[in-house]
Amino acid sequence: MRDGAADDEVKAQAAKPHEAPLKLETFLPYRLNVVASLVSQALSRIYSERYGIGVPEWRVLVTLGQYGTMTGKAVGAHSHMHKTKVSRAVALLEKRKLVARRLNREDMREAFLSLTPTGRAVYEELAPIALDFTKHLTEAIAPADRAAFDRAIDNLTRKSATLAPAAPKDENDE
Repeated sequence: MRDGAADDEVKAQAAKPHEAPLKLETFLPYRLNVVASLVSQALSRIYSERYGIGVPEWRVLVTLGQYGTMTGKAVGAHSHMHKTKVSRAVALLEKRKLVARRLNREDMREAFLSLTPTGRAVYEELAPIALDFTKHLTEAIAPADRAAFDRAIDNLTRKSATLAPAAPKDENDE
């Protein structure tokens, strides 16, 4: 096929998007990803500007703030992050003196992670800011719809968890 014919074919397809069997803008996984990405970007501006940390560091900090002492593996499982992202985030938080690492004497391959007093102070300062962000975001949902929205999110999360083992893992996914 000559280049002009290929260009004509592309233009013809672009002119008939209604005939496409799959439309990205109505595809639920895509829509959820867009919402998650936009929310994450908006929230990350707050903690990035204030504390110079990114999404992985934020997730580690908040998880340890919530649960106290955990292993990196447990943090990764809870925050849905690949072990390399957790490891890099912990290294940065350790360097910034926000997280402390203590070796597990029973298994030297593993370490217990916890917030330092400085890390705890950052968490305590960030928590109300994050909750306020959530409050403002939630205002987009009518009060009468919020319980149904929460149920839908819970149901989608449970269903996705059952489908996830069948999907290939990408260590770069968030």
